[in-house]
Amino acid sequence: MGLGDKISNKAEELSGKAKEAFGDATNNERLQAEGQADQASAGVKQAGENVKDAAKDVKDGFSK
Repeated sequence: MGLGDKISNKAEELSGKAKEAFGDATNNERLQAEGQADQASAGVKQAGENVKDAAKDVKDGFSK
């Protein structure tokens, strides 16, 4: 996984947390939901990148 992907995923996660917190503070359910959705999206992307990394490690293990 590239460093840019890691940074992008983390930024999306943090943005989602901030949206959710602001939604909580202002009692804005739409903003809370958007924040939760952003966090979930970042988590799914991170999981996909982890699978790619694991597959690359397996491939590299066979080529040695």
